[in-house]
Amino acid sequence: MAAAGRAWRAAALLPPWRLRAPRRAYGAAAAGRGGGGGGGSSGSSGGGRLLLGAAFALGGGAGLYLAARHRLREHSAAELPAGSLQLTLYQYKTCPFCSKVRAFLDYHGLPYEIVEVNPIMRKEIKFSSYRKVPILLANAGSPLQLNDSSVIISAIKTYLISKRNSLEEIVSFYPPMKTVTEQGKEVFEYGNKYWLMLDEKETKRVYPVKEVRVEEMKWRKWADDWLVHLISPNVYRTPREALASFDYIVREGKFGTVEGFFAKYMGAVAMFFISKRLKKRHHLQDNVREDLYEAVNEWVKAVGKHRLFMGGNQPNLADLAVYGVLRVMEGLEAFDDMMVHTKIQPWYKRMEEVIQKAEVAV
Repeated sequence: MAAAGRAWRAAALLPPWRLRAPRRAYGAAAAGRGGGGGGGSSGSSGGGRLLLGAAFALGGGAGLYLAARHRLREHSAAELPAGSLQLTLYQYKTCPFCSKVRAFLDYHGLPYEIVEVNPIMRKEIKFSSYRKVPILLANAGSPLQLNDSSVIISAIKTYLISKRNSLEEIVSFYPPMKTVTEQGKEVFEYGNKYWLMLDEKETKRVYPVKEVRVEEMKWRKWADDWLVHLISPNVYRTPREALASFDYIVREGKFGTVEGFFAKYMGAVAMFFISKRLKKRHHLQDNVREDLYEAVNEWVKAVGKHRLFMGGNQPNLADLAVYGVLRVMEGLEAFDDMMVHTKIQPWYKRMEEVIQKAEVAV
């Protein structure tokens, strides 16, 4: 089945804050080693820290996710003309939330520098009290830190459209709200993170009718609240798939022989069992592929037969969000199965083409 699938491809949040420039160089020391550590205690053994780091390397938030062989192209912020928006994205290569931000930036032709964060030590983001990714450092005259993928996308999109407010003013429109989870943990959330902060004239230009805006916001939220939770149970569905996922991260990451062994075998075992807990938490079917297929076909149905994208002739923010999430499965059996057993392929290929064209144009 996987072989048949491959045939189709013949080829917690803290508020954004004013920054003092961190005393470090933007380097690629952690390139190829995605992830977000922080799950273990400081007294854990080296192997335990490695396992947690490798697990978090496959995503963040409510699950741990894996991308396959999507080549990242570095965009040098230093090449931008003076006074332009300069961006640096701190990320884990295989995180679906980071993939969403990259899809957005690439489509809009925005140059940016990538800093790959080490999933174990996370030294690259030691300047930040916010310990998740993505983090976007944006400088449009004064340096700012933006957290949360949807806030990043909404704030930067607003900045691109509106000429009335500075980026700093726009970011202030997305204040964090403290809330308590079912487990009693205090977290910060952004209740308006799917809104673009536009005036009436700008809103009518971007959203000719109210329903267009409502639809985009609905499906952006759906990508975060539902689609993203289907990734981990599917890429770690069986021991074989879990091992294939960790085989990728070991090959792509900077692991020594012993580190690679722990990451590949212990990580695969751990994530296989974690995926079962995630399956139960999100009330998925016994065959989690069916949930993935249903979700993807639901999206295709929402786009409809008479639109190239949900945004019409060009992708909107919902298109970019869904594509960014699904893209992290490329090269894995779950992705191949999805392409064979759902109707997503034509839309997905159009998304690939339009983003590749935008990248070439930069």
